Amino acid sequence: MNSNLLPNTSLGFDLYKIFYHEHLVLKNSVTWLSGLNENTPNYNCRKEHKSVAVLTGSFRAASFQFGTLLDLYKFPQLTFGPFDPVLSDKRQFSSLYQMASKDSPLALAMVSLMVHFSWNWVGLLISDDEKGFQFLSELRAEMKRNKICIEFVNLIAGPGLSSFKEVEMFQSNFIASSAKLVIIYADIDSSFNLIFNRWRHLFTQKIWLTTSRLDTSTTKKHFLFDSFHGTLVFSHHHGEISEFKTFAQTVNPSKYPDDIYLSWLWWMFYNCPVSESDCKILKNCSSQGSLELLPWYHFDVAMSEESHNIYNAVYAVAHALHEMLVQQVETQPLKNGSTGFPPWQLHPILKNVKFRNSAGHEVDMTQKEKVSSEVDILNFWNFPEGLHLKVKVGNFSPHFPPEYQLSLSENMIDWATGFSQTPHCVCSASCSPGFRKSPQEGKAACCFDCTLCPENEISNGTDMDQCMKCPDHQYANIERIHCIEKVVTFLAHEDNLGKTLVCTALGFSVLTVVVLGIFIKHRDTPIVKANNRDLSYILLISLIFCFLCSLPYIGQPSTATCILQQTAFGVVFTVAVSTVLAKTVTVVLAFKATSPGRRMRWLLVSGAPNFIIPICTLIQVTFCGVWLGTSPPFVDTDAHSEHGHIIILCNKGSLTAFYCVLGYLGALALASFTVAFLARNLPDTFNEAKFLTFSMLVFCSVWLTFLPVYHSAKGKVMVAVEIFSILASSAGLLGCIFAPKCYIILVRSEKNCVKGLRDRVDSRGKQAKFEDLKAL
Repeated sequence: MNSNLLPNTSLGFDLYKIFYHEHLVLKNSVTWLSGLNENTPNYNCRKEHKSVAVLTGSFRAASFQFGTLLDLYKFPQLTFGPFDPVLSDKRQFSSLYQMASKDSPLALAMVSLMVHFSWNWVGLLISDDEKGFQFLSELRAEMKRNKICIEFVNLIAGPGLSSFKEVEMFQSNFIASSAKLVIIYADIDSSFNLIFNRWRHLFTQKIWLTTSRLDTSTTKKHFLFDSFHGTLVFSHHHGEISEFKTFAQTVNPSKYPDDIYLSWLWWMFYNCPVSESDCKILKNCSSQGSLELLPWYHFDVAMSEESHNIYNAVYAVAHALHEMLVQQVETQPLKNGSTGFPPWQLHPILKNVKFRNSAGHEVDMTQKEKVSSEVDILNFWNFPEGLHLKVKVGNFSPHFPPEYQLSLSENMIDWATGFSQTPHCVCSASCSPGFRKSPQEGKAACCFDCTLCPENEISNGTDMDQCMKCPDHQYANIERIHCIEKVVTFLAHEDNLGKTLVCTALGFSVLTVVVLGIFIKHRDTPIVKANNRDLSYILLISLIFCFLCSLPYIGQPSTATCILQQTAFGVVFTVAVSTVLAKTVTVVLAFKATSPGRRMRWLLVSGAPNFIIPICTLIQVTFCGVWLGTSPPFVDTDAHSEHGHIIILCNKGSLTAFYCVLGYLGALALASFTVAFLARNLPDTFNEAKFLTFSMLVFCSVWLTFLPVYHSAKGKVMVAVEIFSILASSAGLLGCIFAPKCYIILVRSEKNCVKGLRDRVDSRGKQAKFEDLKAL
């Protein structure tokens, strides 16, 4: 207490009971103003003890009705109920002062608690008034910012205003609700009590967040205890006022004999006799007992938020009155000891009052925005039933950095019945790393399915909206939680596939050398001389290089090997195919030159078919030169074909040039096939046209098959397909053309002589053709 405040002066008060009905509120207001039971307005019968201010609350209707009437007289009105945005309108309530703080920090504190526990699925029970709508707007904004979803919103009407339809809607929402967390923002006089009384069995196993406006511990409804055990109450922070605790411990009817309420309590709970004349407790009993010993639902010695507001309101009036009296004494002499003044004169002083109460809290009546700096979080313990403890388990201060705003002692929280540990108030379970959230159609964003990240994508946190793609040089592990460096690889000689292809290429090359040796050794035999042995030598040598040109494809690629791959392939295969074409043309000319004087015989004898090889090769060299001059092959990487590997390979540079080279080879092969096919019916003894036809058929089949397979293959398989096509087509030429001749030379040597060949000539006189072939 401040002994310098209103010295030698006592403040009295008149107490009026407030009813819910608006006309009764207005009636009591007029009675208080006039002092008459007849409720005569604008007339005051009171000569003394005039009031200088009125304290109203905690119901909005009462403060609203009082404010409307008192504003006509500019009578100071201080409300101790919850802050109401409607009452803060100074144009309508110019004489009204709200002692309560705004509830904005409460919404922020609730959302911070939900974020702390990772709760994102909540139901709302909001009062159907301006306060409720403003709180809902602030709460929605914070929830949206923190990705918290609302399953349902039920508006709670004032006392006696809920219709049967609204009550039934409330029931249906709760039955269908999956939200374990429910926020209540309503007054204790609202229809919530009626709703709860009817369906209290639906309220079990729910986590309740509420404000001190709906303090379930003071409802005196015993059925609320079990259902609201574990409720978390958010209240504006107020320091402890030690004087009130001392007062509650020592007050009794003997100290305040005129207090009828104290007399009633002592008569009711301590069986003290009451004097029939003045309804006062007899002295021999009035000093016994204490308010601390009374049941909590009759008198709670702990100061509520409204009690703090009343305390501050009384001291605000006292400070204003003290300043007013000081000014009166200084400016004008006292008249017969009277210090009376019209109440409206108190406004200029009251609206500028600043003081610090005994709890250390600064009260500033000049604040336009009544915002509390801190929020206390209380846990309501009522198990076993009747325990009735409100334990502070945390606090929230919006002035600190976000990570330090909420302070919570989780081990002190006693959760609602049915929860042995911190509950999970979510619509869908969290998606673990490696998964991403997949929204459920038609539901809130907090309701989702967990989908495994696609290949080569990861999520290294919980509840990821999107998976992150690994860089090209990395790949996702099996769990899809982190990226791993890819292994750089290529078709190496050490690989099983590389070894197989190298051995195959070298094996066929050696085999071709052997065939060439056989032909050189038996160069004077009819079977070797029959189809121009020089062309056979050229073809065998070109086939050796055809097999060997597959080797640059194996091993780590470089710019030189990439260029060598394509140019060697194009040129060497052109030589081979053009040689086959020359051999085919030679056969045709030999059988068409039946008359020694004809031009075809001259072409055959002069060796004109041999010019096919350099001409065709020169054309292919031109193609390759243009290719290398415009867009040459280069070393490239393929990070997508093989999981976990980066493949080094040769890029063709210009696919158009590559297909021109391949198309030109195809055209030569098709020409050889066509010519050989037309000469297939000539005598078998001297004619290798059938073998050439079959060899070109194999060659064309291999490369026609190569095209679709090459386009569908990736990485090292694509390289292997190209090598296989080179080896297969080369082997086809070697086997189809030279295998039958080697068979005759090595196995059926009796047929490889002039006599044996003449015996097989038919009766139609083809011997001259053989002589021509021998001459060639």
